[in-house]
Amino acid sequence: MQTGLKKLTSSLRIWVAAFALWVPVMATGETAEWEGKRSDFHGFALYDFSVDGIPCKVAVPATPAPGMPWVWRARFWGHKPNVDVALLKQGFHIAYADVSNLFGAPKAVARWDKLYDHLVTTQGFHPKPALEGMSRGGLIIYNWAARNPDKVSCIYGDAPVCDIKSWPGAKGKGKLGPWDRCMEAYGFTEEEAMAFRGNPIDNLGPLAQAGIPLLHVVGDSDEVVPVEENTAIVEKRYRDLGGKIQVIHKPGVKHVHGLDDPTPIVDFINNHTEL
Repeated sequence: MQTGLKKLTSSLRIWVAAFALWVPVMATGETAEWEGKRSDFHGFALYDFSVDGIPCKVAVPATPAPGMPWVWRARFWGHKPNVDVALLKQGFHIAYADVSNLFGAPKAVARWDKLYDHLVTTQGFHPKPALEGMSRGGLIIYNWAARNPDKVSCIYGDAPVCDIKSWPGAKGKGKLGPWDRCMEAYGFTEEEAMAFRGNPIDNLGPLAQAGIPLLHVVGDSDEVVPVEENTAIVEKRYRDLGGKIQVIHKPGVKHVHGLDDPTPIVDFINNHTEL
């Protein structure tokens, strides 16, 4: 009887030790398996795959940080990548879902919902990513966040479009873009588009209530996405709602993204990533 108990105890100890070794690896995502085409992204593994037919990408760090933090890149994959590369080096994953020509419309939000569920449920990603949107990418990051404020750690917008009337509509000082395609994505007539109150500038309440910090980087001479019609409105309204927002201005700069030294952006994301 005692011999049997000793064997059982020994087996349990071996099993517990093995489990203890396995859990940290799974928690950091080091054993996560990726399907799809593998390529290189600035020295990191990049996987192209589909979720319900939606083209997606994930850049994978060499050693994922504990808690599996990630940045959700919106539109223009690979453009001005210094922030993404810096965060990859720190163990962040960088994710992307194709929402081309959808301008943050409900169809785009639905696509993001599917990738979010896949990454959080299947791959064990942290439930609150940092959102990163350049130019028209501002529409999807803000529209998705407004509908999912409990699933966002922070938002970094770079010369972000915050009102379709400004761009691509050019109903103010902004440059004319693919306005017809934008209206088609939303199913709007021109009159409906002009009366639309679902732009990022209109949906800041849920973000402020959730305490989501915002960072915008803008060129003060931007003629494509004018600061006064986009970021300046977000800044005032968000502060009026009690939200926290920082705006980094680049005097004399037009519609040019990023900072030569990405440290302020990287620090912002690090400081507000919940692990």
